Amino acid sequence: MTRVLAITAGSHSVGIALFDGDEELAAETLDVDPGTAGDALRAFLGTLPAPPDVVGHRLVHGGGLVAVPTLVDDALADALSEVADLAPQHDPPALALLAAARRELPGAAHYVCPDTRFHAGLPPAAALLPLPREWRERWGLHRYGFHGLSYAWASRRAAEILDRPAPNLVIAHLGGGGSVCAVAGGRSVDTTMGMTPLDGIPMTKRSGAVDPGLLLWLLDGRLTRTELADGLQQESGLLGMSDGLSADTRELVASPDPAAAAALDAYAHAVRRAVGAMAVSLPQLDALVFTGEIGWDQPEVRAAVCAGLAILGIQPVPAEPVTSDGVISREGVPVLVVETDEERQIAREVEAADRGHSARE
Repeated sequence: MTRVLAITAGSHSVGIALFDGDEELAAETLDVDPGTAGDALRAFLGTLPAPPDVVGHRLVHGGGLVAVPTLVDDALADALSEVADLAPQHDPPALALLAAARRELPGAAHYVCPDTRFHAGLPPAAALLPLPREWRERWGLHRYGFHGLSYAWASRRAAEILDRPAPNLVIAHLGGGGSVCAVAGGRSVDTTMGMTPLDGIPMTKRSGAVDPGLLLWLLDGRLTRTELADGLQQESGLLGMSDGLSADTRELVASPDPAAAAALDAYAHAVRRAVGAMAVSLPQLDALVFTGEIGWDQPEVRAAVCAGLAILGIQPVPAEPVTSDGVISREGVPVLVVETDEERQIAREVEAADRGHSARE
């Protein structure tokens, strides 16, 4: 079997796991800045009984350069650095970690796995952005969608749990970043994030979608571009709505401060609105699925979201923690919780891509 090392660079940590087929041989979360994780990566590799044959790297945004898992060479690595500003919180540290991994493992094949792949077949009506044709053609502007590795894993697990080969799902990936996706027949048919991972629902620190007229007004002598970018990326979302109290849902749930409750109410409202919007892209709704760190381990958020979805046939769910994937409500439309496993999804996609690459040689 092929040993695959899967690496997911987050904004403040790195998930890393070694697989032999579906067997996980080693795994660790490195609590370091991905952009400076070379030493921590080297230490982890030193604990492995044998080096990996193939390495897969999560890439949030590859622009028009990468649509499927792709073998990395120097030319591609350089080209990806030119479009890294499409995901400034994610791509630069991920590419720095890619460079470090290529230095540490020169004998392995390195692949980038775009988070946009799951949404590559969006229907034209969902992918088209309401912008001038000249802009769209010049810069390749369209809805990319993100969290694709998580959605691919969650949709597969949901089909297994429901014992249905291709259920119609709304999946809410709620974590530091967040989005909602409509999945029909195992394919994404709509999603809340657009051209960049700043779009869509509010996140822990990112704003999500904001009135563009407001942004233009702020740029008209009130804020600099840098101030606006920093505010939208680092100071908004739950952190902004709680008046700077916290970006962590656990802290907000435990806080008696009214601003915490207001932020959580607004967050749940935004997620409910997104769930409803995604549901209308499906022929029917077979289940609602929560995934991502918040979706998995913040039962109060799940309960708050489901409390307002009776119009979709979704009934209230208990605000109770879960310890395994499964159904948390069978009344009406089932509600599921699935723990995200992007590393395992990367390993599967990379192993398949490497087999195809080897067969073509």
